[in-house]
Amino acid sequence: MTTDSRTRVLTGITTTGTPHLGNYVGAIRPTVQASRNPATQGFYFLADYHALIKCDEPSRIQRSTLEIAASWIACGLEPERVTFYRQSDIPQIPELTWLLTCVTGKGMLNRAHAYKASVDKNHAAGHDPDADVSAGLFMYPVLMGADILMFKAHKVPVGRDQIQHIEMARDMAASFNHLYGEHLVLPEAVIEESVALLPGLDGRKMSKSYDNTIPLFAPPAQMRKLIAGIVTDSRAPGEPKQTEGSALFQIYQAFASAEETADLGAAFAQGIAWGEAKHILFERIDAEIAPMREHYQALINNPAQVEAVLLQGAAKARDLAQPLIQELRHAVGLRALSAASSAQTPQGARTDGQQARAALPAFKQYKENDGQFYFKLVEPQGRVLLQSKGFVSPKDAGRAIGQLQRQGQAAWDNLKQQLDLGPDVIETELLANLDALAAAQDN
Repeated sequence: MTTDSRTRVLTGITTTGTPHLGNYVGAIRPTVQASRNPATQGFYFLADYHALIKCDEPSRIQRSTLEIAASWIACGLEPERVTFYRQSDIPQIPELTWLLTCVTGKGMLNRAHAYKASVDKNHAAGHDPDADVSAGLFMYPVLMGADILMFKAHKVPVGRDQIQHIEMARDMAASFNHLYGEHLVLPEAVIEESVALLPGLDGRKMSKSYDNTIPLFAPPAQMRKLIAGIVTDSRAPGEPKQTEGSALFQIYQAFASAEETADLGAAFAQGIAWGEAKHILFERIDAEIAPMREHYQALINNPAQVEAVLLQGAAKARDLAQPLIQELRHAVGLRALSAASSAQTPQGARTDGQQARAALPAFKQYKENDGQFYFKLVEPQGRVLLQSKGFVSPKDAGRAIGQLQRQGQAAWDNLKQQLDLGPDVIETELLANLDALAAAQDN
């Protein structure tokens, strides 16, 4: 079986609203462009399980799922090139969520931003700290961890407010791997510093929570009316106008070429009337959106076609998810009773395998401030047996760990230049530990 060497990139979209221009500029357009990179393998999913945490309106979730799926397809996402699926069509994801729940500390979940914000809000109001906090909200990071780890994603593009969730997914994967062997890939957050944040009608960030959005595929008459409502200052026609701080100019800039932007900037300096500037903005946006709007409307009018696309994507996703969940089930002991390793043990007694596992050192992988990835081999008592030098990517570090675990001394001989012995550790002691790890892996 051949192994796909492409970098796996995963993105989720919560199904609770209608896509707007801010979503298009900040997420849909750049992500669709990135999906065409032949060096990457893209996973894009509609996070409808996550939506249940935020929304208790079934019809809204269903409608949003259709609108978001149709939007991404109309904007150029090619389902045949990527894996585009609905989260709830992958039953392996909630199963992995439970496996991760069993290795995730409650203390870490207590520190999740969304949960802490709810607790702080309750404290400020004098309510019970957990008032109106569902278990779904509390467990949100574990479900997100399962979304990412299920498909062994290497990179997850997120905003800065989501970095914590990727760090938590890494911790969950490391905890699982420490207990059961190297099965899960530790993901890396990718922060797109250049992603545009589009202002809304009132100048604040375009957001459903501010009710200041322009729907991506609003009919032309509605879009023209909304653009006419963009807040501007009171400068009359003929008075020079500032581009800095102008929501109208910033929105135009997100759609126009550099030359077009410069032309509008010059018109601002010459005192263009706000009405004329808004007309120019509408024409520029509509030129880009109109061809996609027609495709979008055709998909909205044929939900069965969208459903078929999502089901095809789900089948591709399950083909990847099922072998991994079987591997993980076996790793944790959810096995057929006829398996050779299922020798009977007196109730409550610790098996030889459990005792041996507890005595073995474990690999710990981490990222340093220099941007490189490191790992160390640590005894249960905390003594460091082996310290790696820096690796450029987590995949390279993970690959070295896998070689050491499977091959023992042979891998040490091949990787020596990238590794250092721990303080006061002699090579024969290290090799004995590596061979013991390899033997445990075989068993």
